[in-house]
Amino acid sequence: MTKLIQVRNPRTGKLDYTIAPPSSDLVEQQCLHLRQGQRQWQQIGVAGRIEALQQWKQTILSQRESLTEALVKDTGRLSISVLEIDSFLSSIDRWCKLAPELLQESETGTAIPFIKLQQTSTPYPLVGVISPWNFPLLLSTLDTIPALIAGCAVIVKPSEIASRFVKPLMAAILASANATVPHLQDVLTFVEGAGETGANLIEYVDLICFTGSVATGRKVGEAAAKRFIPAFLELGGKDPAIVLSSANIELATSAILWGSVVNTGQSCLSIERIYVAESIFEPFVERLVAKAERLKLAYPTVESGEIGPIIAERQATIIRDHLSDAIAKGAVVRCGGKVEEKDGGWWCLPTVLTQVDRSMKVMTEETFGPIMPVMPFSTVEEAIDLANDTIYGLSAAIFAGEETEALAVAQQIEAGAISINDAALTALIYEGEKNSFKFSGLGGSRMGSASLMRFLRKKAFLVKTNSVPDPWWFDRQQ
Repeated sequence: MTKLIQVRNPRTGKLDYTIAPPSSDLVEQQCLHLRQGQRQWQQIGVAGRIEALQQWKQTILSQRESLTEALVKDTGRLSISVLEIDSFLSSIDRWCKLAPELLQESETGTAIPFIKLQQTSTPYPLVGVISPWNFPLLLSTLDTIPALIAGCAVIVKPSEIASRFVKPLMAAILASANATVPHLQDVLTFVEGAGETGANLIEYVDLICFTGSVATGRKVGEAAAKRFIPAFLELGGKDPAIVLSSANIELATSAILWGSVVNTGQSCLSIERIYVAESIFEPFVERLVAKAERLKLAYPTVESGEIGPIIAERQATIIRDHLSDAIAKGAVVRCGGKVEEKDGGWWCLPTVLTQVDRSMKVMTEETFGPIMPVMPFSTVEEAIDLANDTIYGLSAAIFAGEETEALAVAQQIEAGAISINDAALTALIYEGEKNSFKFSGLGGSRMGSASLMRFLRKKAFLVKTNSVPDPWWFDRQQ
């Protein structure tokens, strides 16, 4: 008998949600059902798939309140939950707009005049998505929508820490039925469970997308390699921001503050290390602290402030450990500085640290909290070395008075997406293709049009257009 999973509410600390993980046999049955539905899903073409996804979107809009309520319970925050839903709905429209052109077949000539080339693509029948708890809806659908529009069936396993949103989302799938197109229920499902369920899922899919920690990502990649299926992994980050002496301090402090504490810093693309030119270090820190101190906890209600609770209890332990380690090694707390319990939830105000160095966990390990360690540098070369001194390479931010100056530094940063005179823009901009560097991930870009192409295998038809024996054939007269 499968053991039930009790899920903690991040605002109250109470175990108020229960998951009954599916058995391996049930996961296998669900995958078989999706495979059967995928055949018709592919056959109806991109126009039919667009119609089905747009119907789903309309149903979600009509049931938005229940989805929002579930997300707030999952995460303890309101404004980011609203943003998640908006981004998810926008992604449906975006892919529906792009897909017809991207999925067109082509025909060209070749180096041999009487041989023409026809190119087509075929979708991987079944895609598996394993997503994390920090943006539960957005990150469970970021890969799902382009996979569906490409013609794949998809099975999603969200984090067991935040999967309350699954029920209203599945209800919307059921309610979007239409006799004119295949039912989304036949090509899309969400399964709730922990790591064992995710491991089971990998055994039955043709391609896996994973977002999460490096440690778990390694296991996912190894399991996929054993089955010889593609694995697209987006893992951790320790994103740096470099503020050059020519930078606009007002702009830089506002952008870095947002990039560091949005969603309470619970994002792989959060700014987690800040390097500032010595000549502007003190005024920069003063402005950053002043702005950070204006932000309030979203307590006792979700409308009370901007900083939501720490969603995962184990993350509160990590943040506390990083803070105590830094303080013990000489870091100075300029504001914030502690993880506190309020009515069962864990909270942390925006925290600015100075007198930090690389011996501290807060400068090397992923903190995933609203912590801003700020360190001065004397030369641009030193700043670049400090920014690249990490096992991660997800994204970064550069601030300078001139765009060309910032771009010259950005070219030398070992990361896939670099915001110029702003921070964490990949949370908002999906058009730019990017790859993860180092241990921050593996596989093709999940942004830009390339994201869709990950779910397709190219086929080439080499067509002889005349009846003359080719010159390299053996003479059939002999």
